[in-house]
Amino acid sequence: MLWRGRRESDNIEDRRGIGGGGIAIGGGLGGIIILIIALLLGADPRRLLEQMPTSDPNAGSTASRSTSAEEEENKKFVSVVLADTEDTWTEVFQKLGKHYDKPKLVLFTDRVDSACGAAGTAVGPFYCPGDEKVYLDLAFFQELRTRFRAPGDFAEAYVVAHEVGHHVQDLLGTMARVNQAQRGLSGGQANQLSVRLELQADFLAGVWAYYAQKRGILEVGDIEEALGAASAVGDDRLQRESQGYAVPDSFTHGTSEQRVRWFRKGFESGDIRQGDTFSPRVP
Repeated sequence: MLWRGRRESDNIEDRRGIGGGGIAIGGGLGGIIILIIALLLGADPRRLLEQMPTSDPNAGSTASRSTSAEEEENKKFVSVVLADTEDTWTEVFQKLGKHYDKPKLVLFTDRVDSACGAAGTAVGPFYCPGDEKVYLDLAFFQELRTRFRAPGDFAEAYVVAHEVGHHVQDLLGTMARVNQAQRGLSGGQANQLSVRLELQADFLAGVWAYYAQKRGILEVGDIEEALGAASAVGDDRLQRESQGYAVPDSFTHGTSEQRVRWFRKGFESGDIRQGDTFSPRVP
């Protein structure tokens, strides 16, 4: 991805080195075990966040730590990707006759407080509709390269674009409608709506990639990197790796094939109107 020298977003909130208060899913082995158990039981990590106590986002230790040159490079990269998503969605919303409110992206280390509750690194990147912010521990990029075997800067860009896709859904009212529809449903039925929501966020990440290509910032192999990342975080793949088999009723994000297919559809069409993942005959 040709990102160096491009505009950086002003909407980065750097909380690295500031510990989050409240109850958090801790990083390390314990946090990973909690997350795996949640996935096996069909829990949506975003729901776990919403059920946790909320505390002051600015609370906690103010002790800072030094950052490496690699971390600062990653921060700059994320800032450029966020800026590019801002350009894309501002243009798309204008075509829809709407105004695009840009989200903040919060960088954190180990744990963080949000309007959706406290969370640890093990939860992974997430979007909180309560404060309209994307949360990211840059350590996740290392996990993406090693644990998920999805290297490449555009794989990392896909992660940011997916979470920004949730912000787009939030602004368009999709997230609120899904949350309302999930009330009173069984776990399996609620999970199916979560899958459709996540697949639409993959589609929206693909729409961003379409516009990024038009701006001439994609390189050979970038789309393959994004598709590799989408495939790596499919529910079926994650469950088979953790327990040896997949339980479709517990899926919350979609299979590897579904995630790849919807990202590709967004990239090939560039048309937000083609991202209806909620029709009965799809995904």
